[in-house]
Amino acid sequence: MHRRKFFKQSAFATVGTMLIPSFLKAYESKHLGLNQPVGKTLVIVQLSGGNDGLNTVVPFRNDIYYRERPTIAIAPEKVLKLNDEIGFNPALEALKGLYDDGLVTVVNNVGYPNPDRSHFRSMDIWQTASDSDKYLTTGWLGRYLDANCQGNDCIAHRAIEVDDTLSLALKGQDLNGLALLDPKKLYNQTRSGLVAELSNIKPAAEVVASHPNVSYLYKTLAETASSAEVIYDKSKVTHTKTVYPASELGNRLKTVSELITSGVNTNVYYISISGFDTHINQPGQQERLLRQYAEAVAAFTKDLKTNGKLNDVLLMTFSEFGRRVKQNASNGTDHGTANNLFLIGGGLIPGRVFNEAPNLTNLDEGDLKYTVDFRNIYATLLRDWLKVDDQAVLGRQFETLKVVSQS
Repeated sequence: MHRRKFFKQSAFATVGTMLIPSFLKAYESKHLGLNQPVGKTLVIVQLSGGNDGLNTVVPFRNDIYYRERPTIAIAPEKVLKLNDEIGFNPALEALKGLYDDGLVTVVNNVGYPNPDRSHFRSMDIWQTASDSDKYLTTGWLGRYLDANCQGNDCIAHRAIEVDDTLSLALKGQDLNGLALLDPKKLYNQTRSGLVAELSNIKPAAEVVASHPNVSYLYKTLAETASSAEVIYDKSKVTHTKTVYPASELGNRLKTVSELITSGVNTNVYYISISGFDTHINQPGQQERLLRQYAEAVAAFTKDLKTNGKLNDVLLMTFSEFGRRVKQNASNGTDHGTANNLFLIGGGLIPGRVFNEAPNLTNLDEGDLKYTVDFRNIYATLLRDWLKVDDQAVLGRQFETLKVVSQS
């Protein structure tokens, strides 16, 4: 194919650069490493929009909570009690079962210094693991790939986001994760006429020298096509018999489970679900979303246990911020700061509430104060779970939490 025809037929060309379509956001690897051991797996579920933590893990003995939320507070008799102070929203009944089995750790008051209440900025901070006054262009999981995927040790599709587009969290300086919503869909896209033809072309040396972006595109196409074929072939091996709820999260966790049990060499999976920005009429909307979340995670955990993978997979759930303590005039809540976070899996020190309940008497202009920096949790996941150098990823040392079982 002539380069002029390529530029004319594709939507990749723009002034001075090349844009790679969303389904081609695969990281660049020299070797597929198909026989490399997978080791531990980390699954991250992002609750986008700012989930209301106080109505998720409810301080049912706190009079201030009920005073500040006269119409949206969860009644004490409905709370699924975890200890003498806090309990789950009743919509999390399926998650409470996992907690009772010792598979859930609740971490309260998670945040960072000088919090930002903007969705976009706070999500960037969480996804890049930056200070609130620093702006980074690489994500913490992208830097994990950069630091641990070199030469012959580089494993294809080591980090997968179950989506059509790739989040900043999985973008590194040299390597990116792979965005994949459906293995068959990705495989078919890489086998379409134009993409298939381009992926089999090796550009001439003079093209590589004078047009590095064009060379990069050809290289990425070829490697994405290879990864797509491997993942698709693997995904046909295992089809779960576990019944998942027919929700967005249920479908995506089902995909993750099938990829894990089929032996795809992936250490990190990333999923985002939206709808948690509950400024108006919060109770019904949040209850529906929390129930979908709990039922999907319960099915996923059951599936892992059935396939002997429960102790090798750790799921973390977070949201970019919590909500203000006081409800607003629209039967909802506005953007806040610190929040709770869940760790779920068989490799934890038997599940528990890790730390103190939120302090509603000592607020920062109406918002909760953080006591656990989210990067302490990232350091724990990197050092204690994935067994990698957390300082190489986070840029400095953060203390780890005693949550991962060392047995």
